[in-house]
Amino acid sequence: MNAPELMMAPEEDVQTRGLLGYYEAIEQASQDMLDAARSGDWDTVVRLEGACAVLIAQLKHAASERPLHSEEVTLKSRIMQRILRNDAEIRNLAEPWINDLSRMTGHPDGEHLH
Repeated sequence: MNAPELMMAPEEDVQTRGLLGYYEAIEQASQDMLDAARSGDWDTVVRLEGACAVLIAQLKHAASERPLHSEEVTLKSRIMQRILRNDAEIRNLAEPWINDLSRMTGHPDGEHLH
């Protein structure tokens, strides 16, 4: 599922794949965010960040109703590691952009933007 499909996908589509479906959708969104960050498309990064927030909220709700099976926990861990790696690279790519934005808004040390 690519970014546009992710943002348009009904919650039921993700639910039918179980809890791992949420993790996989979040992972795909994080990969799409990384791809957008690499190309300097920060508007898409921000839009996808919003989609991730919605998916995370849905995941929290779904997880409270039905936890992962023990065999799914290992897969979840691998997915989370990939999400965290993507997030770290996005942050590294965003740092110069955030610093530029800070300077343009009169906060050269970025104190109000981090």
